[in-house]
Amino acid sequence: MGRVAVELSALAVSRLVEPGLHFVGGVAGLALQVKPTGARTWILRMVVGGRRRDMGLGAYPGVTLAQAREAARTARTKVRAGVDPIEESRAARLRLQAERAAALTFRDCTARFIRSHAPGWRNPKHAQQWVNSLETYAHPVMGALLVRDVQLQHVMAVLEPIWQAKTETASRVRGRIEQVLDWAAARGSREGPNPARWRGHLDKLLPAPGKVTRVEHHDALPVDQAPGFMARLHAAPGMGARALEFAILTAARSGEVRGATWPEIDRDTAVWTVPAGRMKGGREHRVPLSPAALALLDALPRQADNPLVFPAPRGGPLSDMTLAAVLRRMQVAAVPHGFRSTFRDWAAERTHFPREVAEMALAHAIGDKVEAAYRRGDLFNKRRRLMDHWAAFLGRPAAAGKAAPDDHTP
Repeated sequence: MGRVAVELSALAVSRLVEPGLHFVGGVAGLALQVKPTGARTWILRMVVGGRRRDMGLGAYPGVTLAQAREAARTARTKVRAGVDPIEESRAARLRLQAERAAALTFRDCTARFIRSHAPGWRNPKHAQQWVNSLETYAHPVMGALLVRDVQLQHVMAVLEPIWQAKTETASRVRGRIEQVLDWAAARGSREGPNPARWRGHLDKLLPAPGKVTRVEHHDALPVDQAPGFMARLHAAPGMGARALEFAILTAARSGEVRGATWPEIDRDTAVWTVPAGRMKGGREHRVPLSPAALALLDALPRQADNPLVFPAPRGGPLSDMTLAAVLRRMQVAAVPHGFRSTFRDWAAERTHFPREVAEMALAHAIGDKVEAAYRRGDLFNKRRRLMDHWAAFLGRPAAAGKAAPDDHTP
């Protein structure tokens, strides 16, 4: 049983200013603790489970004498019932802290998602694109909402105004909202189905992006015009022209070519190995180099202190507009990336090489079975023959419709 003290009045309690523990009566063990700083708090001293425990009941005068006595009576009733009120209170505080931690806004979740995933994104601009798109379109509608409260009507309020006018942007925003909400659900900040998911949900409410706007493919040069163009390109001066010529000969992407370094080129085996970090698919890609591609490389000047194969005049990599500028000067209605389409059309229409070989040459994603064959090396050898035929086709005009020898030719 706690200490029985004289029952003090509210006025008497207000006059307790001497540092120490002052028992105020009314409930056994209830005391006002006065600290040297002058701060005063309520303490209930009692025995719980055979041990003396001090339970805090709040600060005075925020918690009045009457409130402190009521809280003390409640605590002692729980002790008699076999409940530890101190542990019960601690558990309640922990639950409250957990609830507050989980109560993140959609904007909070966006920032945390980007922070946790940005190190895995190859393009540094990707994080800024996430920030810009969600800040522009999603956050004005639901940025301040608790992520657990985001519902279908909020997602539709973001997407409907831009779905037809800015379909591609809207589609990206939808996907990013979906990923943020999935992240929030995984960390316990929301429950239930994702209102931004497309398949089986938003696809019932919005038209498919491909049906809203016509997909604009990269402008490509017709196959029959490619040999004549390559002759003109070969005669054009400048590092940009050489980079474009190499990109066409290898059917590579502009960024892969502009970032190419001499250590990636194995002249002895005629292989260019593009590291995973520069590949769109995030996987290392080996490119077989035709005699024409090797001749182009052999003719390039080398800078002792610069590993880039196609450096800009100031030493850094060529800009993404350099290759396009070459085509503009030559007055060709095509874009650099379009030559990959020209290559794909040529492979399909003018050769007997299997589709998978051309797809692998373009570093497109293909099935696991073909990937296994590639790892054994036979698909690479087929790609080498394909690229040799491509370079030969570009080097001289070919009769329309004439097929190049396929990979079964001796």
